Amino acid sequence: MLSLIVFLPIIAGLIIVALPASQKQLIRLVTLLAAVAQGVVAVLIWQGYDPSIAGITAAADGSLLGAFQFVERMNWITLDLGSLGTLNIEYFLGVDGLSITMVLLTALISIIGVLSSWPIKKQVKGYFILYNLLSTAMMGCFVALDFFLFYVFWELMLLPMYFLIGIWGGPNREYAAIKFFLYTLFGSVFMLLVMIGLYFSVIDPATGQNTFSLVAMADQANYIPGSIFGPESVTWRYAAFIVLFIGFAIKVPMFPFHTWLPDAHVEAPTPISVILAGVLLKLGTYGMMRINFPLFPEVFQASLYVIGVLGAINIIYGAFCALAQLDLKKMVAYSSISHMGYVLLGLAAANSEGMTGALYQMFNHGTITAMLFLLVGVIYDRAHTRDIEKFGGLATYMPVYAGLVTVAWFASLGLPGLSGFISEAFVFVGAFSSEVTRNIAIVSVLGIVFGAAYLLWSLQRMFLGKRRPDAVYELHTGPDGQERIHFHDWKGKLDLDGRELAMLVPLTIIIIVLGVYPMPVMGLMTSSINKLVEVLSPVLMTAVH
Repeated sequence: MLSLIVFLPIIAGLIIVALPASQKQLIRLVTLLAAVAQGVVAVLIWQGYDPSIAGITAAADGSLLGAFQFVERMNWITLDLGSLGTLNIEYFLGVDGLSITMVLLTALISIIGVLSSWPIKKQVKGYFILYNLLSTAMMGCFVALDFFLFYVFWELMLLPMYFLIGIWGGPNREYAAIKFFLYTLFGSVFMLLVMIGLYFSVIDPATGQNTFSLVAMADQANYIPGSIFGPESVTWRYAAFIVLFIGFAIKVPMFPFHTWLPDAHVEAPTPISVILAGVLLKLGTYGMMRINFPLFPEVFQASLYVIGVLGAINIIYGAFCALAQLDLKKMVAYSSISHMGYVLLGLAAANSEGMTGALYQMFNHGTITAMLFLLVGVIYDRAHTRDIEKFGGLATYMPVYAGLVTVAWFASLGLPGLSGFISEAFVFVGAFSSEVTRNIAIVSVLGIVFGAAYLLWSLQRMFLGKRRPDAVYELHTGPDGQERIHFHDWKGKLDLDGRELAMLVPLTIIIIVLGVYPMPVMGLMTSSINKLVEVLSPVLMTAVH
């Protein structure tokens, strides 16, 4: 099942390679069918998943099948290294509560991204081949349990994203693409060195050999005394944690490694912004939860305050930057930085409430921010500008669009009854429950106030009141005597069309339903989150005593 959900897009990409470039509609349909099939498999995995089983480490009887579900494991690469032994790399997939939520999110956003890509006219064949490659890489990261395999998927994301921004992006697309590539590659190179060091520091108890298994690495009993990352190698373990943390923090993105994100979002085409905000940013915090914390729990414990402070900076700094923007897309990009700060704050709380809130925020942020970027793309298609000051009074003439924007923006600022509120509430409950992050949480609450300021101010300037004198649209009186809006170059429908509704309505329903009843998603993660906290708790208790 997991191999199928990972490689379905690659199969679609290979079919597209065989199709003539002139068959643009067929190329789009093949990609859509693959994304829908991936979504169906994700639902089947969701239905077959038992949320009462905890992951992170092996079960009490040593069985990996007792810890992770839908496990696929076989030898992939075996190489004799002479005196260094044998290099064993496995094809090792599995899901637990941490990853299944991200699998569902990735499948959903991939379908939305295909629908959003429908108007792409430039080099359609190349675009959808790269899109399918990106879908495979994202899904692979969330289900890989071998560190080497995880790294392959992690690096594989760089190539399609670089070209998707650099070829199909805006006027400064080359600069944004190169900046994204260099930032991410910088973190990945050092991650590779740590991964190799971990391989020679860990023994798989089942085989007695060195291993890249993330499950074996999460059990401190498997580390070789005297190895580079062995239990007594304090300096090297701190260095490894910091290197991995920076590599994942760049992807979040966390201050001060955030500067690539606004450039990438502004220049990227709408569907790539949706993928970037909806899924790629979550890989940073997912990597922290899957690798950083369980592999180096004592370093994580010592870093809680620093992680919490960095989360608070993300929240407040991102909100301040969003408040200053006139470009609607850049405002949403900075708001994304701000809201990922809540994830960091929840992780720093190091308790079940905070980490549950963090993981749920990752899912909710994916749906809410994807919807926000889709809505930005809708208005940009019509007006060819994202300048907030160039609108005014849009709610009168585009009521459906204005209504969906209102839902998305209120979900983003954490209105009760919408999904963003639940996850932020759990983050703050967890942060207030921890003595380490309590004061940080008090300061971080200001982010909600500033978030309301930039979202409501933008809503007022764009949708309420009357048309601004320098607006990018005109008003014409129709035969019935009613005023109608007219964008200068827009020949299509003024309010939302069927394709746009097909993208936005499902996300709206998910945001509302999960705001009222979050258990369909939150129930999946509870056991694994509790297990993660349990893995960390002996270290935390030792440090306290």
